[in-house]
Amino acid sequence: MFLRLSGLVVHVEIAGPATAPALLLLHSLGTEARVWEAQAAALAERFRVIRPDLRGHGLTGTTPGPGSIAGLARDALAVLDALAVDRVHVGGLSIGGLVAQSVAALAPGRVRSLMLCDTALAIPPPDFWRERAAIVRARGMAAIADAVVSRWVTPGFLDDPSTHGLRTMLLRTDAEGYAAAAEAIAAADLLADTAALRLPALVLVGAQDPATPPAAAQALAAAIPGAMLEVIADASHIPTFEQAGHVTTALRHFLDRMEASA
Repeated sequence: MFLRLSGLVVHVEIAGPATAPALLLLHSLGTEARVWEAQAAALAERFRVIRPDLRGHGLTGTTPGPGSIAGLARDALAVLDALAVDRVHVGGLSIGGLVAQSVAALAPGRVRSLMLCDTALAIPPPDFWRERAAIVRARGMAAIADAVVSRWVTPGFLDDPSTHGLRTMLLRTDAEGYAAAAEAIAAADLLADTAALRLPALVLVGAQDPATPPAAAQALAAAIPGAMLEVIADASHIPTFEQAGHVTTALRHFLDRMEASA
């Protein structure tokens, strides 16, 4: 479905019973809602799964950059408002994990739990992201495709059909949308906001992730009191595709515990 929110048209995928607990899933830089496809299909049996395309990605509209993580979080909260969703579990992958942390900081009373996958408190160095933004504005998405995809999956998964799908998502991403989001990453440092959170959290990370490595995931988990950390073997930056079953099982077990305790 499509929502018009303050002049921005946002594309949202929704599945699951309307009366079920709500689950918001936020995708990574250069992908779209479908990066969570396997997890959404499984979790929609018990949850109302809401997957928006972030600003400048997928079928959502684009606005000129630079963007900000807080701005993307406000977009996500506007989606929840438009859908009349009060409280929600929130999962985020990469930049989606940064946005998920910001959603919880901006509206702590609305977030029941966090599931943070291959993300961090900050993803340095800032100059790397600003340079990447400049490259795609000047030369388009194809200029970075090989370098990006090689960091998304392990070498043994590069020829998998799913990886070709990830590459297609990247190439179809609006260059300005990608650049604006890259600049948002460059400026992001969520340590203070995230360390103030008091809610259940699960942190997942691919053991071979070069972008947000296990050390960054450990720091993120340590910043949130009581957060659980799980390292996924044979996975890089986008385990939702490469180790889809492992990610799905981890999310299901975590959410089951959350619902049982509620």
